[in-house]
Amino acid sequence: MKKDLLSFAEMAPADFEEIWLRAARLKKMLKEGKEHASLKGKTLGMIFDKSSTRTRISFEVGMYQLGGIALFLNSRDTQIGRGETLADSARMMSCYLNGIMIRTFAQESVEELARYASIPVINGLTDLLHPCQILADLFTIQEKKGSYEGVKVAYIGDGNNVANSWIEAAACLPFTLALACPDGYDPDGRMIEESRKDGKNRVRLCRDPFEAAIDADVLYTDVWTSMGQEAESQERKRIFTNYQINGKLLGVAKKDAIVMHCLPAHRGEEITADVIDGPQSVVIDEAENRLHVQKAVLEILI
Repeated sequence: MKKDLLSFAEMAPADFEEIWLRAARLKKMLKEGKEHASLKGKTLGMIFDKSSTRTRISFEVGMYQLGGIALFLNSRDTQIGRGETLADSARMMSCYLNGIMIRTFAQESVEELARYASIPVINGLTDLLHPCQILADLFTIQEKKGSYEGVKVAYIGDGNNVANSWIEAAACLPFTLALACPDGYDPDGRMIEESRKDGKNRVRLCRDPFEAAIDADVLYTDVWTSMGQEAESQERKRIFTNYQINGKLLGVAKKDAIVMHCLPAHRGEEITADVIDGPQSVVIDEAENRLHVQKAVLEILI
């Protein structure tokens, strides 16, 4: 892997496999109660411009289990929130820390931080991408399906940061991705174009959720309204009404299809309660795997 994890753009299949092999080993060691304090004495700075549940808990607990310490850095309580440049912050933090995880709005901010930091920077989420989530998702698919190769993932809903990271992953790895998004809510067009270079055609965008879901191995969704879009909530509920994973949609997927959601979920909106809480749902396993995969990333980079 490169020094940082900002996106999947510069990752090779071998980089993904390295993360997942290490994640499986760390998960096994944790379940067996074996100590695995490979980052003893190391520190991770966690910058949060956006609130979080899974990202904060998984990174903080992960560093603790690896023997290190994670520091929660809210931008409002640091000099970043008072106008200190990201370049100065990156140089200064590099003197104290062994790595930085940042959860923020602009992808450019993550890239600028990485440009000036001499320590690894991990993208914990931006408005454009959510790479740590998709690493955990694909790891979960391997656990449940044996492999991601040849699998069809149907993503239903908003073409947001999660959808964009799915597209980036499909450009690197041999699985197919069908996205069903309402008109005007498509994923990043440049990423779709990039995914089709070199004759690759593993990503398909359509308007009909049933078209995307036919014979899918995985049904995947996310909230209709992401953080920062609260003012659009009522309008989005109207537009996304037909973009719901429910029993009828699950019925056109493969009989052994699994249902995934990056959480938090709004039952009755993007997914029905009977499906997310049903026997084909793997959302809790998926959430747990954020911990194991991110521990692997931390070990590799730090």
